Amino acid sequence: MAFAQNAVDQAMMDQARKDKEKSDKNIGDPKTSAKAATWMDRAKMYENIALQYTQIDSSASLVAYEAYKKVIELDVTKKGEAGRSSKEASSALNGEEGTSLYNAFVKQGAEKYQSQNMTGALKMFQMAQEINKKDTLAALYGGISAQQADQKEVAIEQFEKYATNGGVDASVYYGLAQLYRGDNKFDKAISTLQRGLEKNPGNKDLRSEIVNIYLASGNEQKAITELQDLVEKDPSSVQNLVNLAILYDNAGIKTAGEIRDLEEKMGTSGGKLANAQKSLEDEKGKLEIFEGEIKRIAGRLKAQPKSADLKRQLGEVTQSRDDAKAGIAKFEAQVKEMEAKANSSDRAAQEKELAALTDKYAKGRQSAIDVYKKALEVDPNNYDALFNLGVFYYNDAVELKREVDNMNMAEYQATGKEVEGRVCGRFQKAQPFFERAVKIRDDEDAKTTLENLNNVLTQFEGKGVKCVQE
Repeated sequence: MAFAQNAVDQAMMDQARKDKEKSDKNIGDPKTSAKAATWMDRAKMYENIALQYTQIDSSASLVAYEAYKKVIELDVTKKGEAGRSSKEASSALNGEEGTSLYNAFVKQGAEKYQSQNMTGALKMFQMAQEINKKDTLAALYGGISAQQADQKEVAIEQFEKYATNGGVDASVYYGLAQLYRGDNKFDKAISTLQRGLEKNPGNKDLRSEIVNIYLASGNEQKAITELQDLVEKDPSSVQNLVNLAILYDNAGIKTAGEIRDLEEKMGTSGGKLANAQKSLEDEKGKLEIFEGEIKRIAGRLKAQPKSADLKRQLGEVTQSRDDAKAGIAKFEAQVKEMEAKANSSDRAAQEKELAALTDKYAKGRQSAIDVYKKALEVDPNNYDALFNLGVFYYNDAVELKREVDNMNMAEYQATGKEVEGRVCGRFQKAQPFFERAVKIRDDEDAKTTLENLNNVLTQFEGKGVKCVQE
């Protein structure tokens, strides 16, 4: 039976070849080619080849399409109206029920796609859409073929048609958003993902990509809002919790930078002003020492006026004294400038802005801590949450330590020990998170940071600093 079926199939294919040869010959004959019937037979025959015997002509559907168009051109009544064949051809070209030209294009498009002829496949899928303008299947594969053929704009056009015609596949909306994102068209990428979510309300990948695009476009606040919504909908997603905490953390770092910039503008930056004042005091101390040394050497020179060595020493110390005087003048000018900024006319507005930023920083800092801890409640062994929370407290300690480093002697004697105790306490807070992180993952960053942290705590212990956790 199988042998008999193969023989029948072969006979039918041979007949299709003969019909094709006859049709090609008729088209070359001026008499037969002027008849609509010739073109109708050709259209149906090539359509059949496309559907069943594509090995005879892998682009038969295109020939069928052109033949149907020729029927419409030739089959016109004396009144200028479409004839019966013309109406049938129009039905085929419009993909009406009972016609197969659309299927012929899709089939041959798929075959070209499978043979890696992406340009040819794209053409077939585009022609299928000409026949069925509400189609999603050909638009989907047309978009994929265009991407494979490095025709980005065409791929976008095809995927947009898919979406406009009601396609629901979430991966298409995700891919289309990526194409827009690659061109920095962030608004279009976001709107595409939102359209995808309308079709797939619970899709986590689409929602997460909205967050990523907001971040890529520098819109951290919208990213935070999206993640807050994701966390509210799925409080058990540890990854969303960690990502939200990281965003709070990063926003806090940014706000801290804004605070420092404003403080410098106001002339109240603890770092710059304190450093200038400290340097001024150091130069004054040097001047006092050098002037004392000049008096001592001058006294010895009276007793030994011919001593070349004492003359050399006096010259060196005198130069050092002059350098100290220049340093004093320099740092006095810096301190004066900073103090003038501190007394500027817009001081009230700056202080109001500083207060707002400080409040924002405090709230964001607490939000980051709270969400990291929520993530650890969901998954106590989450490496990212442990490591990032450890880094949070570690950086917090480093930031506070700058205050101590920038203190002059008088300030350190007044409050230095108390601030050092708080610094130590923050390093202590970071320690257990790094210890747990290292047990979970053998990561060099975590191990190195933990080693540095332990050394710092040992130094505090050696100085007799009492650690205070706030």
